[in-house]
Amino acid sequence: MRNNLMSTRTARAAISVAAVTALLTGFARHACADEAQAGVVAVQTVRAERGTISEPVRAYGIVAASQSNVTTLSLPYVVQVARLLVQPGQTVKRGTPIVLVKADAAALLAADQAQTALSFARGELARTQSLYDQHLATASQVAAAQKSVEDARQALAAQRQMGVGSGARTIAAPADGVVLQVSVSQGDQVAAGSAIAQIATTSGGTGGRANVMLGVEPDDAGAVHEGDTVTLHGLSALLSKQTVTGRITTVGAAIDAQSHLVDVGANVPLRNSAFIPGTQVSADIATRSGTHWIVPRSAVLTDGHGTYLFQVTQEHKAHRVPVAVAIENGERYGVDGALDATLPVVTVGNYELEDGAAVRGAGESAR
Repeated sequence: MRNNLMSTRTARAAISVAAVTALLTGFARHACADEAQAGVVAVQTVRAERGTISEPVRAYGIVAASQSNVTTLSLPYVVQVARLLVQPGQTVKRGTPIVLVKADAAALLAADQAQTALSFARGELARTQSLYDQHLATASQVAAAQKSVEDARQALAAQRQMGVGSGARTIAAPADGVVLQVSVSQGDQVAAGSAIAQIATTSGGTGGRANVMLGVEPDDAGAVHEGDTVTLHGLSALLSKQTVTGRITTVGAAIDAQSHLVDVGANVPLRNSAFIPGTQVSADIATRSGTHWIVPRSAVLTDGHGTYLFQVTQEHKAHRVPVAVAIENGERYGVDGALDATLPVVTVGNYELEDGAAVRGAGESAR
């Protein structure tokens, strides 16, 4: 009997809960129906913000591909390689010894002959001047002797400028960089002017030279200018999340016959970064930078009357604002128009709105 009584009470309680739930649901549906009948639209909004925005141009390229960034080490006289002090791929600082060389015997002989020629020319000038003082030589002979001295002096200066010496000479790195190539071996005899090694300067900032070469589509090249900010991204998985920023230094005026792109040079500080010479990169070049209203792409609509967006007034009404899109940057637009910085911009639900329609905020959406 007792069990039957408890079962009856439990059933009655369940029926009461179900009745209350149904009643509340009915009220909610009725409220929503009333709201829908009144034309109230649920929307999401963001704050209206004004700031600097640019239109990115995507480019692809390689680090240290510019010939202006590669220094070839050579000497103007014949030398013999006494010792190699670096190897390809090695990072070097300015002044780091690269190779130890000794002047060839012929180069040393030429230097000695230049010194001997000057001494002889000076002696001839003194003798000719003495004869002239005794009226035994002419002024033209003195002038010729003076010219011989000057020629011999210049020849000796040229030899000294080349740095010819009897001892060993160390060739050092002219700047911070990476050894791209060593063209000689120990014991080799190297002809005058021949390449000994090549060094790529990767630090950036030195003389504004390009140390990254990029290619952009011809249609985009007109928007790229010297001084534009460029951000490098690695194409490999290890470098995909690493970035480094620099400036555009050169913009080509012709289309490359092989790549069908326009070459663009960038100067990017790469010291102590993972972007070593030969690294393939992508880049975002910030073009047409300016100050505009920055809004999500979803906020901007277009119809037969033009481009516009909606802001929500303090009376919870939709206010249509005509705008002009100045910049497209991914999911953001830079627009110009008479926006009110105190009123939110509608990003979701705007397709259902008309000017003056009642709105109900559903929270602020992510930018």
